[in-house]
Amino acid sequence: MMEALILFGEFFKTGLFAIGGGLAALPFLYDMADKYDWFTKDMISDMIAVSESTPGPLGINMATYAGFQNMGILGGIIATLGIVTPSMIIIILISKFLKKFRDSKYVEQVFSTLRPTVTGLIAAAGFSVLVESLFHMDALKSGKVDWANFFQPKACILFVVFFVLMNKFDKHPIFYIVLGAMIGIIFQF
Repeated sequence: MMEALILFGEFFKTGLFAIGGGLAALPFLYDMADKYDWFTKDMISDMIAVSESTPGPLGINMATYAGFQNMGILGGIIATLGIVTPSMIIIILISKFLKKFRDSKYVEQVFSTLRPTVTGLIAAAGFSVLVESLFHMDALKSGKVDWANFFQPKACILFVVFFVLMNKFDKHPIFYIVLGAMIGIIFQF
């Protein structure tokens, strides 16, 4: 029971403060990986891959995945409720008071300062995912850098290829997700 409350509380906190969507939740997930044995930092990349390739909001999908990893179906439900409850409460409160404060200079100032804050959170999370995806970070943690094993050549090549393709051809993101999944399957053989 206590673990369920902690799981709910951690994802409630994430839902309350991860303003800007699923990628803004990544710093909270990395923090959870440090504090609890629910999942590892390496598993966060898997969470992102699964969450990006399944329907629904990224943050909710990641919470469900992480909760399921910890406590099965019940954990998935608890983590999902934890991450969506703050948004539901805030939306209900905002809808009640929005008309009254719509033109407030204070409200406008809050939103104008939140935008760059959220951008910074998303950029930091994106950079962490990029580094974890392209490099073997364990090579740095050991103190001796084995440069031959530091880079993940397949991942680096895929990153460059997909970066170029996405900037050159205006295809739907689903196309690139499916293509990436197929390439991943091929790499397994």
